[in-house]
Amino acid sequence: MYSFEPNEEQQMLVDVVKRYAENDLRPAAHEAEEEAQLPPKLIEKGWELGVLQASVPAEYGGFGERSAVTSVLAAEELAWGDMAGAMGIMAPALFAMPILLVGSEEQKKAYLPLIVDAAWQPYTAALIESAFDFDPGDLSTKANVKGGNYILNGEKRYVPYAAEAEAMIIYADFDGQTQGFIVPRGTDGVTIGAREKLMGLNALPTYSIHLDNVSVPKENRLGGPEGHSFAPVIDAARIAMAALAVGLSRAAFEYSRDYAKDREVLGSKIAQKQSIAFMLAEMATEIDAIRLLTWEAAWLLDNGDEEASKVAYLALSGAMDMAMMVTDRGVQILGGHGYIREHPVELWLRNGRGIATLTGMAML
Repeated sequence: MYSFEPNEEQQMLVDVVKRYAENDLRPAAHEAEEEAQLPPKLIEKGWELGVLQASVPAEYGGFGERSAVTSVLAAEELAWGDMAGAMGIMAPALFAMPILLVGSEEQKKAYLPLIVDAAWQPYTAALIESAFDFDPGDLSTKANVKGGNYILNGEKRYVPYAAEAEAMIIYADFDGQTQGFIVPRGTDGVTIGAREKLMGLNALPTYSIHLDNVSVPKENRLGGPEGHSFAPVIDAARIAMAALAVGLSRAAFEYSRDYAKDREVLGSKIAQKQSIAFMLAEMATEIDAIRLLTWEAAWLLDNGDEEASKVAYLALSGAMDMAMMVTDRGVQILGGHGYIREHPVELWLRNGRGIATLTGMAML
């Protein structure tokens, strides 16, 4: 079982990411949300930390081996700084990580060095669909064979950087299985909609996509003509989103805890009020529980354990509720101040509401 103590290399990466989150991401978060734009220099500095690069072997342009545990630790710290910024920095992993996990050898050699051995570039993936019963294992977007190509038809939502992406992986149902297809920029039949206006994460540009008889060569099927298993991809996405939820919730808890220790009402700190103390205790308990479950899921993935998929699903399911509870109580603890945009708890509440919707918008 994982020892729950980061090794020396992991701790070094976490320390570097934490400094960046504290000194760069957090101070820029409010203005980025208000201006609906992540500063390019901010993203580039985060990219240079090498979180994705450390997961890619040297033969494909990286400088490490994939470790879901290491990635979870880094993602948590990034989201503590700002969830939109974290997802912006991690966006190229939406394209690169599935190729690393289930791509063919030819696809790994063709694409991974272009991404990891270069400055940050807008690569992305399209999984989510606009349906109340959306199921990543039962997609409405369809792929069919025609001649020597696959033909894609359907609609996608919440696709980060779709308008600028050099290439994207589009997931579709093919013979009852979810399969990824590599679609380069400018492919005929791909229509990018207007930028979406969301409840939160407004600094991260997302778009809808319309697919009308998009022709994809057979070699662009993720994994090659024989395809791939979808489980490693969705497991990595679920663990990534759970880790982001933990980082976001930690931020809300710590901010509201410190506020409660400092805020005085009727001669005493509000942290001493039983109702506030109980809320803070429950927030801390739930964060630690989901954090450990997320770490366990990552450890199981790294060790090829067959329980990894189940625990990844449980981690994300728990993270959805935990993030909503913690961020909502963060607003409550600040009282009227919690509803003012100058305090970050209202942004964390809006971002936390998206955890249940946005699976597939992060990858590690």
